[in-house]
Amino acid sequence: MKITVSVIKADVGGIGGHTKPSDGLIKAIRDTVENSGDLLIDHYIGYCGDDTHIVMSHTHGVDNEKIHKLAWDAFMAGTEVARKEGLYGAGQDLLKDSFSGNVKGMGPGVAELEFEERPNEAFTVFAADKTEPGAFNYPIYRMFVDTLSNTALIVNKSLASGVVMNIMDVEKAQIASLRLWEDKPTIEAALMYPGRYVVDSVYTKEGEPILDASTDRLHNIAGTYVGKDDPICLVRTQKNFPATEEVGSMFNNPHYVAGNTRGSHNMPLMPVKLNSAASINFCIPIVEALVFSMHNGKLQDRLMDSQHLIGITLEKLQQRKQWQLEVKDSFIQQHLFHQN
Repeated sequence: MKITVSVIKADVGGIGGHTKPSDGLIKAIRDTVENSGDLLIDHYIGYCGDDTHIVMSHTHGVDNEKIHKLAWDAFMAGTEVARKEGLYGAGQDLLKDSFSGNVKGMGPGVAELEFEERPNEAFTVFAADKTEPGAFNYPIYRMFVDTLSNTALIVNKSLASGVVMNIMDVEKAQIASLRLWEDKPTIEAALMYPGRYVVDSVYTKEGEPILDASTDRLHNIAGTYVGKDDPICLVRTQKNFPATEEVGSMFNNPHYVAGNTRGSHNMPLMPVKLNSAASINFCIPIVEALVFSMHNGKLQDRLMDSQHLIGITLEKLQQRKQWQLEVKDSFIQQHLFHQN
C-alpha cells in the first residue's frame, strides 16, 4: 500500500512571546484538520516551542494541493485565534496573503515522504525550534556518513553500500544529488556550512526514500529577518534503514547551531520532552522526537520523549554524579586519612 506521510509546521502565535501556542490555538488547528472529511487516513498535532506541527498520513502523494491547503487553512484558523487572544507573533510564519497551491515558499516548513508501506512501518519526526534547517546537518551526517557514530554503516548491508544525499544550496535554491561513498569529501565540505548548504532528502541507491527535511529560509522569502526557520525532519527507521535508537542517539551530544533570541548566537541543540515550551533562558535551541508505528496508514501508539530516546535522563546523570562523588570520597578516605 503506497502511503504518504506529510509533516507541516508553522509558528502562528505564542503565549507571552515565542514560548508555546495556547490551548485555543491548538484546538482551532485540530478542529480544522478533523473536519477534513476522508482526505486523511490519520493525523497527529503537537508543538515544539511556539511551532505547531501537523503529522498527516494519506494516499495523495507529496506536494498535494489539497493536503497543503488543509494545513494552510488550519494555520490560518490558529492565527485568527492567536489574534483574538493577543498572542505574540500571530501568523508570523504565514508570509503570503493567500494560498497558491503549495505551502513551500510560503513560510511553513514541510517534510514529506511517499513509499510502499512495510508490514511494520516505523518512522521518527524530529521537530526543532529556535534554530535553522542546517541544525540537522551534523546529526544526518552522523546517521549516514560517520561510522564511528553509527555502526549500522558497517553491519547493515543496505546502509554500508551508501545512500544518495540531496543537498540544497539555500541561497540559490539549487539541489545537488551526491552519492556515498564516492562523493564523501564533497558531502563533508558542504555540510560544514549549515547556513548555506542543508540536507534536503536521503534515498537508498535503489531509490527508496529514507529521509526528508524542511529547507525553507524565512528571510529568503520575506526579504528580512522574521524569525528562525525552526526545521522539521522525517526519517524512516528499522530494517534497511537506521534503527530508531541509532537516529535518536545522533542527538545525544548537543552540537552548536545557529539560534537563540533574534537568531543572534550559536548555542547547543538540546533534546526536550514532547510538547515542550521554549526556554526563556536565552531561547536555547531545542529538538523533540516523535516516534510512530504505522499500519495501513493508521498511526499507532506513539513514544514521545526525546530524553528517553537518547537514553540519558536527568535522573541518570544525577545518579552518575552521586556515584562519582561516593567513589571520590571513598578514595580520599582510604588513601589520605588511613595511611599507615
